Amino acid sequence: MKQKLIVATGNPGKLQEMQEYLTGLDWELHLKPPEIDIEETGTTFMENACLKASQVAKRLGEWAIADDSGLAVEALNGAPGLYSARYGNSDQERIERLLNELGNQDNRQAQFVCAIAIARPDGSIALQSEGICQGEILKTPQGNEGFGYDPIFYVPPYQQTFAQMTPELKRDVSHRGQAFALLLPQLKQRT
Repeated sequence: MKQKLIVATGNPGKLQEMQEYLTGLDWELHLKPPEIDIEETGTTFMENACLKASQVAKRLGEWAIADDSGLAVEALNGAPGLYSARYGNSDQERIERLLNELGNQDNRQAQFVCAIAIARPDGSIALQSEGICQGEILKTPQGNEGFGYDPIFYVPPYQQTFAQMTPELKRDVSHRGQAFALLLPQLKQRT
């Protein structure tokens, strides 16, 4: 029998993405009810992931998983960071704002960070992991895959942006892929 795991999001795309990472495990993922809204008040990606997982688990009395992720640009002192999704009203606006703020800056080092937390039904955190993908910010977007900042996030070892990678390659090398790679062995021991 599969163990129920509530994904602390209202986004069906995120549930689908997590399901792909957890294939072969005895967890059945479900979206959190829309009426449960968690304010992200943490000061780090991990604090927000733990907050979301813990509150959803407690409210429902079920196991819950949450992630929080974003882009941190070195020359912008880590911005957009926790505000990556709120840096503009659309992917295009967010990319334009980031490129404008970077301007002709030589230092274009950046990293995508993904923190994942799994909470027990009582709200205590059972597992957590963090994945980081190092890269650079391009001056112009390249590629048509993915979403968000993918067209300007270039990964030197692969000589591609996230938006140029196949979905399978991105799943393996991305910050989220790395976080799940660290989490899966711990999760397998629990099932």
